[in-house]
Amino acid sequence: MLGTRVVKAMILAAGRGERMRPLTDHTPKPLLSVAGKPLIVHHLEALQTAGFTELVINIGHLGAQLPAALGDGRDWGMTIHYSLEPPEALETGGGIFHALPLLGSEPFLAVNGDVWTDYPFARLSLIPAGLAHVVLVNNPPHHAAGDFFLAADGTVAECGEPKLTFSGISVLWPELFAGCGAGRFPLGPLLRQAMTAGQVSGEYYGGGWRDIGTPERLAELDDDLRAMQRQTLTS
Repeated sequence: MLGTRVVKAMILAAGRGERMRPLTDHTPKPLLSVAGKPLIVHHLEALQTAGFTELVINIGHLGAQLPAALGDGRDWGMTIHYSLEPPEALETGGGIFHALPLLGSEPFLAVNGDVWTDYPFARLSLIPAGLAHVVLVNNPPHHAAGDFFLAADGTVAECGEPKLTFSGISVLWPELFAGCGAGRFPLGPLLRQAMTAGQVSGEYYGGGWRDIGTPERLAELDDDLRAMQRQTLTS
């Protein structure tokens, strides 16, 4: 890690959320509520706590609802810019590439809008020496095979055991997208290419993290967070 700080963040919020239907027929997935607030607001509060003041949110499916709900970010002490995507979402890689003019030339924090976590984003305030730094978590039941291997020296590789799951939280250099063109493409192949060159570092996080991919998982998270809130009030 270098001494320069990461100051911008991006929340990936443009996905259609097909597996969340019918909930996402009328509400974009990041605005679905858990424990009394939208998923994306949990991220905003965590980013505010970590000191981030500039945020980009990409929007696609029912995207107008996000600026209407979140405004310009002043409620969280930050400035929010919106990256509008075409009706067919650009996926993770294409969405970030499309938003690069808003993100600038320095590394930035990226987080998927359809996960919940209590990860302390301030831990990602320093710029990675390689092209990317990723946060890895324990494999959830629905993704038992995992994604990547975290070596003892902090480098991340596609091969190796045991594999951990990519949390959807990372710090990325814009140079990771060199040679890419406009359009729809995932982030994963770019990370794997950078791993082959030894340009991806990582860390393990064993705290709270959920992939909110189905209505059932959303309901489970809501129940768990409300139980935690009740426990806090009575302790």
